[in-house]
Amino acid sequence: MEAVNVGIVGLGNVGSGTMAILAENADQIALKLGFRLNVAAVCSPSVHSRQIPAGLQRSLKTTDWREVVDHPEVQIVAELVGGTGVAGEIIDAAISRGKSIVTANKELMASCGPEIWDRAIRAKINLAMEASVCGGIPIHAVLREGISGDRVTALYGILNGTSNYILTEMEKRGEPFAAVLAEAQMLGYAETDPSADVDGFDARSKLVLLAALAFGEKITPSDIFVEGIRRISPMDFQYAHQLRHTIRLICAARQTQEGLILSVRPALIPLSTILAGVNGAYNAVWVKGMYGEDTFYYGRGAGSRPTGVAVVSDLMRVAREIRNGSPERVSPFAHERLGEYKPVSVTLQKRAYYLRFRVDDRPGILAKLAGILASKHISLEAVLQEPCETKHDLPFVITVEPTSEQSVRDAVEEMSHLDFLREAPLALPMETAL
Repeated sequence: MEAVNVGIVGLGNVGSGTMAILAENADQIALKLGFRLNVAAVCSPSVHSRQIPAGLQRSLKTTDWREVVDHPEVQIVAELVGGTGVAGEIIDAAISRGKSIVTANKELMASCGPEIWDRAIRAKINLAMEASVCGGIPIHAVLREGISGDRVTALYGILNGTSNYILTEMEKRGEPFAAVLAEAQMLGYAETDPSADVDGFDARSKLVLLAALAFGEKITPSDIFVEGIRRISPMDFQYAHQLRHTIRLICAARQTQEGLILSVRPALIPLSTILAGVNGAYNAVWVKGMYGEDTFYYGRGAGSRPTGVAVVSDLMRVAREIRNGSPERVSPFAHERLGEYKPVSVTLQKRAYYLRFRVDDRPGILAKLAGILASKHISLEAVLQEPCETKHDLPFVITVEPTSEQSVRDAVEEMSHLDFLREAPLALPMETAL
C-alpha cells in the first residue's frame, strides 16, 4: 500500500528522537499500519550539518519551514519547534494547505488549542498532540478514549520532571535549591533560564490541556494559580518527614461543590501515597473517577526517545485516518466542544496547612503568631522545632487544621510585617485527600 508522507519541522531533542524512531523502527511501524510512514522533508536551521539517520537520506532537507509545508507530497506536518511564534505560523500554514498536524507544543496548545482544533475541523484535517504533556506517558489517549466513559472528579499530577528532579535530590542529599539547580543545568535537565520549570509555568500549560481533556472546559493559563519551588529548603523536607509527608510540585484539578479548582504549587503529600514515590525526572498522573475510581499513570516526562515515541504514535494515528478515513474523529480535547468556563478561585479551597518560619528568636514569638492565626479563625494543630545552633535564624513550623486558603493568606500577610521574621512565612497546603 502507498506510504503516507511526513514533514518534520524542528530537530531539537524531540525532533531528533522522532527521526531516529522513524528510521530504526520503520519495519515494525509498517507492520502495525499496513503501510509505511515516509519522511519526505526535514527542516532545521542546522539541518545540513546534522547526521540524518540511514533510510531518511532521500528526504528534502531545508532551513525554511515553508518548503516543508508547501511540499506537494507531505500529508502530515510534525511541528516540533516549540514556542508560540513561528510554531503558530507553521500550524496556520499547514491548516490552510489542508495538511494534518502533529505537535508536541504544550505552550501553543494551552493558549489557543481549541481555536486551532476548530480551524482543523473546518479544513477537514486532523490534529494530534499526545507529546505535549508527560512525554512518553499516553495520558491524552487515556483521558480522550481509555477512560472516556467515566466522569473525572479530580486529577493530581507531577508534570515537570526538572522540578521533580530538584526536589527529590534536595530531599535525598539535603542540598540547597541553588546547588541542585546548578547540577540539573549541568546535566541538561534544566535550561540556562530555569524559570518555566522551577516557577511552575511549564506545568501550568500542561495542566490547562489535562483539565480540558478531563473536564471538558476551556481553560486559559491565567485561570490557574501557580507557585514555584524556589523557596523550598532542605529543612522543609526534615519537617515534612516528621509529619510523615514529603514535598512535590503538584498540579491539581478538583471538582468541588463551588466548582473546578486548579493549582500548580509545592505541597506536602503523605509518604504513604503513590505520588510520594515519584522520584527524579519522572512524571505521574493520578486520576480519580466517579465510577472507575483511581487510575495511575507513570513514566518518563521528557527526553528525546520517550517523547519521540508519543510523536510517532500520533503520526501513526493520523496516518491511519488519512489512509482509511474516519467519519467521526475524536477531538484531541476529548469533547466535541469545550465549555466556556472560569475556574473557582483557589482561595476557596480548605486544607490543613504547613507554615514554616525563620525568626530572630525572642520571647513571645509563638504567642504573637498564634494570636494572628486565632484572629483569622485558624486552629493550631502542632508546633515543630528542629535543634538549631543560632538563635538569629531559628526555623520552626506550625501546622494548622483545615481552613480556607484565603484565611491562611490573610494571616501570612499580617505576619509578614512582624520585625522578628527573617523572611515571609512559607505556607504549603497538605494534600491529605490523595
